[in-house]
Amino acid sequence: MELAINILGLIIFLAIGWIFSKDRKHINWYGIIAMVVLNLFLAWFMTSFSWGQNMIKWAAGAFDTLVKEAYVGIAFAIPSMVHVKQMDFFVSSLLPILMIVPLFDILTYIGVLPFIIKWVGKILAFITRQPKFESFFAVEMMFLGNTEALAVSQLQLKQMKAKRNLTLAMMSMSCVTASILGSYMQMMPGQFILTAVPLNVVNALIVTSMLNPVHIDKEEDTVATITGAAAVASGDVEADGKREPFFSFLGDSILGAGRLVLIIAANVIAFVALIALLDKILELCHIWTVEKILGYVMFPFAWLLGLDPHTALQMGQYMGTKLVTNEFVVMLKVMHQVGHFAPHFKAVLTVFLTSFANLSTIGMIIGCFKGIVNREKNDVISANVGYMLISGILVSLLSAAMVGLFVW
Repeated sequence: MELAINILGLIIFLAIGWIFSKDRKHINWYGIIAMVVLNLFLAWFMTSFSWGQNMIKWAAGAFDTLVKEAYVGIAFAIPSMVHVKQMDFFVSSLLPILMIVPLFDILTYIGVLPFIIKWVGKILAFITRQPKFESFFAVEMMFLGNTEALAVSQLQLKQMKAKRNLTLAMMSMSCVTASILGSYMQMMPGQFILTAVPLNVVNALIVTSMLNPVHIDKEEDTVATITGAAAVASGDVEADGKREPFFSFLGDSILGAGRLVLIIAANVIAFVALIALLDKILELCHIWTVEKILGYVMFPFAWLLGLDPHTALQMGQYMGTKLVTNEFVVMLKVMHQVGHFAPHFKAVLTVFLTSFANLSTIGMIIGCFKGIVNREKNDVISANVGYMLISGILVSLLSAAMVGLFVW
């Protein structure tokens, strides 16, 4: 019975994407079906074979090394904020941007990154039937995180239309950062943490291609280069095609990364504070907290993951907590109990938690776009906050439902 409900839930979650679609007539069903089959295979493979998990762990370790090198530079300037038991969010998640963005800008300047994007994008686009850059971005954000992936894609964001920028903003709700996978695995079952990572990538493509289907001409399906039109518009090259001197370019990249860090930090602080204020107002009015309200709202979705009503209510509360705060709050709450949870409950809970889909992430993404694209494009993203939240929730639900099919 629970398996049948789990299958029904998977179908309903996909149907929700269709219901809220901005353009149902142009949904590429061939691509959707192909990606669903691919993800079901990945869920089976990742929950059944250890060497599949090792491949993901190796790739995550490589990106984690990159972030650790960024901490070396941070520690040189402010060692008292790095050599601590638990780094602040600003230091651990935002300051590495100061190294990662210039590094990827250098790779773009010398032509390495466009070459990788071109071929990885072609392969993924063939499988998913999505534009080349969106396919590459899905993999990029799987390890770098939302703000870092957006930051290193500045040229592409400036070149693309607002509707495609919205797709990337929606996809950014479902990422993780390689540097925190180790922290996740200290609190929750590592097998399901690593399984969730690739599933979220493909499900982000599934959900966004349903909610915001975008048709582009062959001429538009390109990757921005340091000598392209976007680079001219941003001042990275002159109108005659002559590139800016390398160290001048690098200096601008570093300053741009610093500006981006401050914009993101300001938006996160404001969003989290406003949510806390709303909770306080509801408390003074003797109304449930936002977290508890969302918990009951999420109850039917938790039940559709193949859980009985009692455990579904508990799952709904965890989901609500995660959406209002973040995944760490829930992981810290259950880390000493998770070993006693039923296998199915443990699997779907862990997979659902493994993403940055929460309200404060919206502030991070909007802040990141504010520092990159013009006001017109940023307004389109800001006007679709609801779609960003729906996208993040649906991706987490789909990933949890797919893993749940194979773990009982």
